[in-house]
Amino acid sequence: MDLTIILGSPASGKTTLARRLSSDLILPCLCKDDIKEALFDVLGTKDREWSRLLSEASFGALVRLARTQLAAGRSCIVEGNWRALHAAGWHGVLAEHGARAAQIWCRAEPKEIANRFTSRKRHRGHQDALLPQGELERAARQPPAFMELGGPRWVYCSDSPTAYTELLQSLKSWSL
Repeated sequence: MDLTIILGSPASGKTTLARRLSSDLILPCLCKDDIKEALFDVLGTKDREWSRLLSEASFGALVRLARTQLAAGRSCIVEGNWRALHAAGWHGVLAEHGARAAQIWCRAEPKEIANRFTSRKRHRGHQDALLPQGELERAARQPPAFMELGGPRWVYCSDSPTAYTELLQSLKSWSL
């Protein structure tokens, strides 16, 4: 079984990529913001600190949901702005189910990320309007920050017209 982890900066194309791969590879797709927005709907929206707390709860839920998929013998895709500190949760899941992990870092040109970020419509709980000046551009320029999980790693340029086909071929070759 395989766990494909998609990560990257905000508006880098993570969710779009995860859903497209899910369709093409016929795999379950678990997205952080789907969980986080359901939590907003039930628990309400507050400030940025509340949004961060619900992000961490969403990451915890994603790990558990992926564990359930792997326990059932199904590979899956998880998507979110994962950080190195989240690797610890994945080590146990992978070992418990004898699964392999692959990571895909999404990126795009900073100008494209800024355009996507300002034009997208997200749940108001995300507090996007309160993002500090320059934080989005700094995030867009950061080098790939993969988790230490072993397995292949790819950098996916979501603003490249040929990148998806190349990535899909690589993933299919890896998962054989």
